[in-house]
Amino acid sequence: MSSPFSIEGLRPGARILGIESSCDETAAAVIEVVTREAQPRGVVLADVVASQIAEHAPYGGVVPEIASRAHLRAVREVVEAALDAGGGWSSVDAIAVTSGPGLVGALLVGLQTAKAMAWARGLPMVGVNHLEGHLFAPFLDRAAAVGGAPRFPFVALLASGGHTALYRVDSFETVRELGATRDDAAGEAFDKVAKLLGLGYPGGPRVDRLAASGDPNAVPLPTPMRQRDSLEFSFSGLKTAVSVHVQRHGAPAEGAGLEDLCASVQRAIVESLVRKLMAAVKREGVADAVISGGVAANRGLRAMAAAACEGAGVALHIPPAQSCTDNAAMIAFAGAMRLARGQRDGAGLEPRASWPLGRVT
Repeated sequence: MSSPFSIEGLRPGARILGIESSCDETAAAVIEVVTREAQPRGVVLADVVASQIAEHAPYGGVVPEIASRAHLRAVREVVEAALDAGGGWSSVDAIAVTSGPGLVGALLVGLQTAKAMAWARGLPMVGVNHLEGHLFAPFLDRAAAVGGAPRFPFVALLASGGHTALYRVDSFETVRELGATRDDAAGEAFDKVAKLLGLGYPGGPRVDRLAASGDPNAVPLPTPMRQRDSLEFSFSGLKTAVSVHVQRHGAPAEGAGLEDLCASVQRAIVESLVRKLMAAVKREGVADAVISGGVAANRGLRAMAAAACEGAGVALHIPPAQSCTDNAAMIAFAGAMRLARGQRDGAGLEPRASWPLGRVT
């Protein structure tokens, strides 16, 4: 195994320490960049994530101030654990850190940590767009990945709690947004419906589990943004439809009624995501499709997308669950691709609450 890149100051088989703190997970990872089948891959040597779910659950969502303080408490232990498992400081060639988009206070914790370590160790550092991390997560070498690494060009659906968009990806450097949500992201829609039904936080996984036993056609709900030519998404209308249904019929506490409603909600969201994905693949004339982001762990989405891609002769690539949710291994790999292009950042690197990816302005 050898690195496919010549990165000034980094040895072959470069190892990158990644740090992620954009929202409510404090994460650190160490990857080694290698070549497999003429493509760069990131071999995950260490991957540590400290979740804040228990701290935010009482509030039904992420509280920025609580998130920032939790990152401060966890970051040192998480980074040390990743380094211990990944070979220690002597094996690290560079540092990659999420610099946006995300909660500014949360991002600052990761950024200041990365800056201090890069300065103290004399290591190159690069800031990474969190969305890039998700897009290139299929290039991480892990067990349980669906379809392996994609071939360029490919169309990617990025669906998470904060983002839902379609991209055409021609290379690690060239990404173009094809369409995005006009309001709620898909994961946000799952969470809002779950809160309406009293399912707690995070809502997406709970809806997914209940939907597995329900009838997806039991409750008539609109499929968002059915327009044939649009690659944009909208989920606020679906949330309103569920709210009206609950007002009229009450929120089912348990049993078949709750399972059917969750299954119907999931069908509406997933059908919209898959329809748009397949429309984008056809319009762009590509042979590979990627689904990434936290919602990519949804079993209903995986099943419907697999069936649609098989029917269309399209190769589907979905990272395993630990690469779909926020993690630092994906940040380390995306950072390695930036380092390979000669990019570096210094002490002036600032957090970016908003950082559109591939959008024509």
